[in-house]
Amino acid sequence: MAYEEDQETFEHTLLVVREVSVYKIPPRPTSGGYKCGEWLQSDKIWSGRLRVVSCDARCEIRLEDPNSGELFAACFVNPGQREAAVESVLDSSRYFVLRIEDGRGKHAFIGLGFNERNEAFDFNVALSDHEKYVKREVEKEVGNGGAGGGEGGEEGILICILRLITD
Repeated sequence: MAYEEDQETFEHTLLVVREVSVYKIPPRPTSGGYKCGEWLQSDKIWSGRLRVVSCDARCEIRLEDPNSGELFAACFVNPGQREAAVESVLDSSRYFVLRIEDGRGKHAFIGLGFNERNEAFDFNVALSDHEKYVKREVEKEVGNGGAGGGEGGEEGILICILRLITD
């Protein structure tokens, strides 16, 4: 059943970047965050296309072979969890750390580098636009579920909480 639900979800491509680089990165430092200056050029493990795809409330960052479209890795950004999935590095605006998953519960962190600063900016904008879209959709659902939004929506929430307490 879950597979059928996934099949009905529409995908909307928010961004395509033709050439990005992926790096094997050292473990996270105990203080601060990641620094791309610590990544060696010899640690570059892949280069290819990046696609940011909106799949309903979830956003997917897909790293794909530009010729075959074969998936190299995917980073899933669930609503409200962008910081856990995509982290900016401290010393550059063109590099990020992605949390990738294999679909079986295992995850790893990889470095992502853009050739141009404007591509990295567009990447950030695509993620922000998706977050805003999800927030608007949630607000729309809450507004439709309440008695006209505003205070009526808040009363609806309060009623749900009271029902849980009394049950």
